[in-house]
Amino acid sequence: MSDFNTLYKLMILYMLSKVDFSLTNAQFSSFFLDKGYTDYFTVQSVLSELTASDLIHQEVVQNTSYYTITPGGEETVGYFKNNISSSIRSDIDEYLKANRIQLRNEVSVLADYYKNTGGDISVRCRVKEKQSDLIDLTITVPDETQAKAICRQWQKKCQTVYEFIMRELMQ
Repeated sequence: MSDFNTLYKLMILYMLSKVDFSLTNAQFSSFFLDKGYTDYFTVQSVLSELTASDLIHQEVVQNTSYYTITPGGEETVGYFKNNISSSIRSDIDEYLKANRIQLRNEVSVLADYYKNTGGDISVRCRVKEKQSDLIDLTITVPDETQAKAICRQWQKKCQTVYEFIMRELMQ
């Protein structure tokens, strides 16, 4: 069991080392379950262990966990990636290549809300490109209903909002 957990950890590190954006819990689970490597609970356990050992970083937005590799994780996968069989590396490479655009789109547009110190609701809307925020916009609204609506609409309208802001500010 321990050898398999080590392999799963290396697979996750390898996946994160091959992309320039974060991956979600659901994306990892989808890969491991679709390929039949292991079950959902093992993936969750391995992600937790990698986070606890500071090999990956976890950010939670609207109940979704986003993972990025840390410098320690990069170093680890650099040393041990040959412990992953070439067929598994090939499975990972093919999965990332076939799903790259969908994976990136799923993690690049983020919206979340929280109660601020003034008692209102702050809605944070972001578009990430690589490891940086292309836009990071926080809007204060009076209630949770409006916050939820903004979060839903951000997915559809972020490009239009970004273009409008850039056009207005560049005049």
